[in-house]
Amino acid sequence: MITLPQLPFATNALEPIIDTQTVELHYGKHHQGYVNKLNELVPGTPFEGKSLEEIITSSEWPIFNNAAQIRNHTFYRNELQSPTENNIPQGALLDAIAAKRWSFETFQQAVIASAVGNFWSGRTWLVKNTDGSLDILNTSNAGCPLTLNKKALLTIDVREHAYYLHYQNRRVEYATNIWKCINRVKVNELFGQ
Repeated sequence: MITLPQLPFATNALEPIIDTQTVELHYGKHHQGYVNKLNELVPGTPFEGKSLEEIITSSEWPIFNNAAQIRNHTFYRNELQSPTENNIPQGALLDAIAAKRWSFETFQQAVIASAVGNFWSGRTWLVKNTDGSLDILNTSNAGCPLTLNKKALLTIDVREHAYYLHYQNRRVEYATNIWKCINRVKVNELFGQ
């Protein structure tokens, strides 16, 4: 049985970037809904007792959709922290960004532009390829880097329920502001793994 992972921060910890009501609805309704639905779908199937990663890499819709949404939502929440100004990565991750011939500001603007231009309801990811290089990747719906053999380092959730209560149609503002909540220590750790 899959359980809803505990929220790694208080529901008001992301204020004023992400409001408490959005966190409560996104976590308590949307994320919980995927957990509930997956637990309805897997009993009696070959996926019963499997990890989310095993389910994601070997299932089809609708089981895949719910499993991937649980993992994507968990990843997103685990990379967030209370807002911090000048939230710039350090060390090897910053070196990998420079290897792409990006300054941090150019890199950040490229991720924001990708998130704003992500037409589908999905996510924009910073991923590490098997050769250690970085890419910006857009996915739609339940798509995730795991199915593409890429390591997720950070994501911006651009599904409307992630930001619409606070930002309405101002996706640019949301995609810009969310950087203050990215836990750069966590992203650096993921890059080093």
